[in-house]
Amino acid sequence: MNLKQLEYFVQVAELGSFSKAAVVLDVAQPALSRQVRALETELRQQLFLRNGRGVALTDAGKRLFDHSVGVLQLVSHAREDLGARRDEPIGQVTIGLPPSLARQLTLPLVDRFKQELPAARLAIVEGLSSHMMEWVTTGRIDVALVYNPEAQPGLEITPLLEEPLGLVSHAPKGKRRSTAALPMQELSRYPLIVPERVHTMRRLLETQAARAGVKLDIAWEVSSVPSIIDLVCAGHGHAVLTPSGVAASARARELSMRKLVDPTPTSVLCLAIPAHRRPTPLTQYTMRLLTTLAKARPA
Repeated sequence: MNLKQLEYFVQVAELGSFSKAAVVLDVAQPALSRQVRALETELRQQLFLRNGRGVALTDAGKRLFDHSVGVLQLVSHAREDLGARRDEPIGQVTIGLPPSLARQLTLPLVDRFKQELPAARLAIVEGLSSHMMEWVTTGRIDVALVYNPEAQPGLEITPLLEEPLGLVSHAPKGKRRSTAALPMQELSRYPLIVPERVHTMRRLLETQAARAGVKLDIAWEVSSVPSIIDLVCAGHGHAVLTPSGVAASARARELSMRKLVDPTPTSVLCLAIPAHRRPTPLTQYTMRLLTTLAKARPA
């Protein structure tokens, strides 16, 4: 296995086609196919499923893809680090953001990079916190903002801010909005619209409810927070979110929020980087910028 084979493999996987990858890489398609076949032979695994429209990754191919992206990024960072002047933030950094934060932070991130670091390149990837923690560990992304991460040996986690969770309900125009705190014991009276179990917010809520001896009434499971809010506004149930999550919605004026108490469950936003890799000057700059922007969000 060598870097050229991994580069060829990643390009074919991303484009879903040997012919398209050959054009992008500027190599003959037979030579490209030979390199990928050699990789499959060495690993004793089929990496692609061939079909009439191109190729798709097998399960083994998907696992190798995650590793390969991380390896190629590490090599790129090493070249940039050795080629840069000391403490100069240049090269490329890949940031992982939860979807709700991506909508709030993408524009200011791009603006700041354009103004302050014109020689640097920025890539932003969206994903669930649980997925991004894995991507940081494997090197697919360099730094991520994640909610309520569990401690892992491969991650260095820094808490940034803590927000209370509250019950979010529809508040039609002209109707009085209730803002009184809601004891956790009363949460069972409300049909809830929540993300699936892999979502950190769902796990946090269920853990806190179990500790309080509360059985939740799960009416609907929906992954997307904007879709959850749309369902709340349509009268299909209630949601449990943070104040900043509500403030980020375009429909915030249609919602009321009651803080949960006795106990008060909280969501913690953290910065995650690889524990065993020295951050480059660019990564260090990005960490400081993410910290500033995350703490400046409306709540």
